[in-house]
Amino acid sequence: MFKKILIANRGEIALRIIRACREMSIKTVAVYSTADRDSLHVRFADEAVCIGPAPSRLSYLNIPQIISAAELTNANAIHPGYGFLSENRVFASVCEEYGIKFIGPSPEAIRKMGDKATARATMKQAGVPIIPGSEGLLTSLEEGVALAQTIGFPVLLKATAGGGGKGMKVIKDVQSFSKAWDEAKREAQAAFDNDGLYLEKFIEAPRHIEIQIVGDHTGRACHLSERDCSIQRRHQKLVEETPSPFMTQDLREKMGQAAIKVAEFISYEGVGTVEFLADKHSNFYFMEMNTRIQVEHPVTEEVTGFDLIKEQIAIAAGKKISGQNYYPNGHAIECRINAEDPSQDFRPCPGKITNLHLPGGAGVRVDTHIYAGYTVPAHYDAMIAKLIVRGPSRQEAIVKMAMALGEFVIEGIKTTIPFHLRLMGDAKFQSGVFTTAFLEEFDLSGLE
Repeated sequence: MFKKILIANRGEIALRIIRACREMSIKTVAVYSTADRDSLHVRFADEAVCIGPAPSRLSYLNIPQIISAAELTNANAIHPGYGFLSENRVFASVCEEYGIKFIGPSPEAIRKMGDKATARATMKQAGVPIIPGSEGLLTSLEEGVALAQTIGFPVLLKATAGGGGKGMKVIKDVQSFSKAWDEAKREAQAAFDNDGLYLEKFIEAPRHIEIQIVGDHTGRACHLSERDCSIQRRHQKLVEETPSPFMTQDLREKMGQAAIKVAEFISYEGVGTVEFLADKHSNFYFMEMNTRIQVEHPVTEEVTGFDLIKEQIAIAAGKKISGQNYYPNGHAIECRINAEDPSQDFRPCPGKITNLHLPGGAGVRVDTHIYAGYTVPAHYDAMIAKLIVRGPSRQEAIVKMAMALGEFVIEGIKTTIPFHLRLMGDAKFQSGVFTTAFLEEFDLSGLE
């Protein structure tokens, strides 16, 4: 087992990893930018190293600085969390070169799956159903237009290195293709330093369902069932739950086996997620694989009793999995609490938190790095907390979530708590019959 792990991330996920390491008697090193010097992950780690100024490219994306921090502190492993360098095969390769264990899959697995265009080609080889689209990266605007006309509008332009909806554009006709192409290129370059794009047929009004998988160094994999991520805005997930109200046991088995097939085809080592789109007829298509821990991993933990971060670390240290699949016991829901104003088109609202009260009680969990007096920086993702509840049924979990949201007090900045409260009271959401288009017509007026 590792003696010391450097956490190449920030915020709540850095704290989550620190706690897991403490339970495993592993020392931790936090890295931080100048904007995060007062963050809790800096305070709670055994050691902390400043790696640069606020902009991510100069700090949390600065590979030489992070490797230097690991060498300076004698860390023998690096946990990348999610986002930043978590799916960067160059970073994984550099860790390998310096004799530092990257807690995640091999650089080759990241290459095959972290790059979305390559992932499509890999899944086609594996025989997993994929959405019709480009065979690889588009080489020109003209090629994209011609392919879109062949497979039919609407289509979806996607950044090959993408995530979080960045560099992603829905195109409904030829006339709007050029503008969308330029915007997607700019967004992808700014967010990922890679402006490569590929194209897919846009599946209208689908469910977004992902399967949690775990694989070990022997090439064996298992799944921990699904998460439903259909409540999203502009391809950004806002609410996740398990089990999916859309799911049947037969479909769960089929999607679970497809996800295992994906993982074993590339000899995946570690924790990962295979994401699918499912249409109203329960046909499902591979969308992408996230070769890292997901933001929404707590809902799976709550219904399986599995600690996914500790499992990640143990597998990186050589643990073999049993091969057993895990199924939901109860129902869990996660709401992402963002420093955004939902009444102003979810405008980011960084600033100082003047007062804070966290909800509690049986079946209520809050993963967060904020505190009264903490200043939310403007430089990073707006998510400041995750509120997770567990109940015996979906209906009881919704009631518990509404109660917990009502107890959650964050003053000094605007947050998405009022939006989530309204959502929990919405009859259509409560019915479980909705798609990824649900929020397009959701009433956001009057939220404060």
